[in-house]
Amino acid sequence: MDTSVDVAVIGAGAVGLACAARLGRDDKSVVIIERNNGIAREVTSRSSEVLHAGIYYPPNSLKAKLCIEGHRKILERCERQGIGYRRLGKIIVATDDDEIQSLYRLLENGRSAGASGLEIINSKQVRSREPFVRAEAALLSPNTGIVDAHALCRNWLAEAESFGTSLVLRADLVSVEGPGEGYKLSVTEHDGSVFVLKAKAVVNAAGLQSDHVASLFGIDPDSESYRIKPCKGDYFQLDSASGITFNGLVYPVNERSGLGIHVTLDLGGRIRFGPDAEYVDRINFTVDPKKADYFALALKKYIPRIEARFLTPEYAGIRPKLAGPDEGFRDFVIRDESDKGCPGLLNLVGIESPGLTAAPAIADRVAEILASL
Repeated sequence: MDTSVDVAVIGAGAVGLACAARLGRDDKSVVIIERNNGIAREVTSRSSEVLHAGIYYPPNSLKAKLCIEGHRKILERCERQGIGYRRLGKIIVATDDDEIQSLYRLLENGRSAGASGLEIINSKQVRSREPFVRAEAALLSPNTGIVDAHALCRNWLAEAESFGTSLVLRADLVSVEGPGEGYKLSVTEHDGSVFVLKAKAVVNAAGLQSDHVASLFGIDPDSESYRIKPCKGDYFQLDSASGITFNGLVYPVNERSGLGIHVTLDLGGRIRFGPDAEYVDRINFTVDPKKADYFALALKKYIPRIEARFLTPEYAGIRPKLAGPDEGFRDFVIRDESDKGCPGLLNLVGIESPGLTAAPAIADRVAEILASL
């Protein structure tokens, strides 16, 4: 591994790996620093693996623009590289008149943001599409899909490595010196040894730790509103013996802290429900089996045949949210920190959903910023 590079990328989730691959195409020498013992072990691997269409986010926000652009780029990559994906389509269901009005607001917002193919369908059309779902109406998003997130991340890593990128696992960034002619990053490896990596620029793609990484450069996460507020979401798997099946993704009208407990499928056809939304003080990926009753109650609103006994705990994920409970919309932070005395530092903070979908578009934005410095 080179100990002096053009760019150090902190974090080997989807966004960090996409950035490394993109920067490699620009002939940048790159090292990726990852604290876990493999790639995509936290936010990326514990998501729904959904390719979002860009319905929910304010028009002209980074989340909307980069989601739509990233969706297109991921589909192109999947076709080109043989990565598994399916364009299942999604319905967002309304069970009463107030929720129907919410559907029309979502329809208008999604169309204004640039999402394509959206339409309102009636209860008969809902039942034809999803026989086990009961709703008065639904917003159909035909372009929403799912992707093999692990294969996608491995593909980005393979591309990055083809350009000479090095990946250092089980390594923690512990201190930073600079800027001078770049930065000196002190990194502790799993055996306790420390090495110093010199980098002209740094991309902070550390997900749940992105606020901490920013602080190592002297940037106060609280005064800059970079403080991550971890939000845990649990998933339950549906027992196939229940006899309940789905043809695509099914969501309730969205909640303020998430998209509600919804139906997702993986590429193998397994059905799971989640996530819920619970702000937490510490990282904990256990799933309480007793939550099955709560999940069943929430799902029964639009899936009458669901029962808690059909639900088995599967996994949990934690979203690196910038907005706390009952707070308003917060966009992605993608920021060159030159004006804070940190030239060449790009902070990517609050990259929650639709971060997986947006990852290649975020990488393009990062490459453009670095090229302009």
